[in-house]
Amino acid sequence: MPKINLLPKEISELIAAGEVVERPASVVKELLENSVDAKAKHITLEINRGGILYIRVTDDGVGIAFEDVPVAFLRHATSKIKTQNDLDRISSLGFRGEALAATACVSKIELYTKQKEDIFGTHYKIEGGTEILFEENGCPDGTTVIVRDIFYNTPARMKFLKKDVTEGNSVAAVFERVAMSHPEIAFKLIRDGKTLLSTSGDGKLSSAIYGILGREISSSMIPVGKSDTVSGYVCKPQFCRKSRAVQYTFLNGRYVQSNTVMAACEQAYKNSVMVGKYPAFVLNINIPFDMVDINVHPAKTQVRFADEKRIFDAVYVAVKNAILSGDTRPEVRFTPKNNTAFGKMSTEQYRQEVAKIPNDKAESVTIAEKIYAAPTKTHNENRTDFVFKSDNTPFFERKDVKEYIKKQTAENVDVNIEKTEKEAFCPIEASKQTEPTKTVLTKETEKIPVLEEKPIRYIGEAFSTYIIAEMGDSVYLIDKHAAHERINFNKLKENARAESQQLLLPQNVRLGRDEFNAVIENTELLLSAGFELEDFGNSTVLVRAVPAMLSGEDICDIVVEAAKNLLVKGMPKNEKLDRIYHTVACKAAIKGGNITGDFELEALAKTVLSSDDIMYCPHGRPVAFRLSQKELEKQFGRIQ
Repeated sequence: MPKINLLPKEISELIAAGEVVERPASVVKELLENSVDAKAKHITLEINRGGILYIRVTDDGVGIAFEDVPVAFLRHATSKIKTQNDLDRISSLGFRGEALAATACVSKIELYTKQKEDIFGTHYKIEGGTEILFEENGCPDGTTVIVRDIFYNTPARMKFLKKDVTEGNSVAAVFERVAMSHPEIAFKLIRDGKTLLSTSGDGKLSSAIYGILGREISSSMIPVGKSDTVSGYVCKPQFCRKSRAVQYTFLNGRYVQSNTVMAACEQAYKNSVMVGKYPAFVLNINIPFDMVDINVHPAKTQVRFADEKRIFDAVYVAVKNAILSGDTRPEVRFTPKNNTAFGKMSTEQYRQEVAKIPNDKAESVTIAEKIYAAPTKTHNENRTDFVFKSDNTPFFERKDVKEYIKKQTAENVDVNIEKTEKEAFCPIEASKQTEPTKTVLTKETEKIPVLEEKPIRYIGEAFSTYIIAEMGDSVYLIDKHAAHERINFNKLKENARAESQQLLLPQNVRLGRDEFNAVIENTELLLSAGFELEDFGNSTVLVRAVPAMLSGEDICDIVVEAAKNLLVKGMPKNEKLDRIYHTVACKAAIKGGNITGDFELEALAKTVLSSDDIMYCPHGRPVAFRLSQKELEKQFGRIQ
């Protein structure tokens, strides 16, 4: 066996650097986190050639003492960890003391720093881990770190870097996460001489979301009722996206990747979004530091919770409440009306305006007062295309339902708008709602009272598909199939076992081998959905009963589709059952394009508009759109 030797210092440091510095984005992350820990109010990041050639991070934080500067570039040198117990309650972003040391081993670093109480600052240079210059210097309060020529002394690792654009995008992604996790700090990103991103530092998460993610995403967000555990913003179900790219989780001010939080959030959107679409969210999770272990991965993005279920429950309830209380029916608008803070200017204009705001604290507190001083009015008589925008009228503000029920009872019309009981997960802390909500999930099961509602008048039907109804000062366009499908789905979910209808003559259904096995293995689950069937041999099942609402439908097609839903491996039973419910509800629903009686359409419209639970079909499509009287009067020139 070859002789065992200790590695030379320069080689061991290069190996250690490889654990921390993988690419320019790794350096940027560590430097930005150090600036945040230094209690900076303004942080500027500048890069050239994707950060490969040049990185500069400037902050106005507390700075570093003259005698501590060389020590800061030694491995495991930190001011944030002193005892073993500190590892159990880490509150700072950077704590290992490896960032500057690792970066210095593979690049050329120049540092300027000064504490507020010092007369002179410090100028320090280090290249490849070797000190070049250490002197007093005149410089502003705070710290500026300049990193040049990453991997200049390790060409083998240099060749694994991507193109400048790709590396620059990775740096921008890191910048976005840090900026959104600390809205109280004004951030600016300068890329190849051009200001790319900036935030105001006014302390409002909504402002940071707009500055980083832009108007389109920020305008689709609704707030999560702030509690001691969960706060932030989630998108309305209709604005869910085809990827999880816009999902940000911040744990005690640190960006993390948590499957627990992601699963809880997506579970809250279940049966409200289309298959293959995912919610966008920016969530802040605040828990005691000793309830989480963040020291499980070199990049510090993976965490381990002491109690995963409590975190899941807290996120689920907070997000579900936000959807129930903040989501409204989409509104039809003929012309854009930009009367909100997120709607008056383009993202680029917003960033330019933010960049103009002085750095003085008093000047940067209320960005809305500076940029959005007064609403603007727009009117285009020639524009007739529809733009869908959410109605901001809270559902619980509607009135006169008692008089309406009396009137409808006199006319022998059965109207039922009483809510069913809802049972919720138990959060770590009960959400503290700042505004009245339509429905709030709590620890206890509650009965929701009958709501006050305005009279609903059925007008007619368009294209044999869309119901037209009037309520209050608005006209509603309702997709009859989507609405009936959601009503059917809710009925199936209300009962532990769906009502069955025995077939006069049992029907044979031939299935593929995999589908047949899936059906036979899940006969109890299918029985819960209302199907009674048994093995008839030769990949054939004998269907004796089907859900009662499927009377007259093609039994063979329904059983085949239900069998396909059971083929997905690893899916929990409750999700499989929901998929079967989707199939049954869809097949039993009124079909678009078919002729439907006025009485049935009127009853359907009244059911939809009397309940805030019927917002989306089980596949995530909106059930109704609202057209306000005011918008119509603007189009006809009655008002401006």
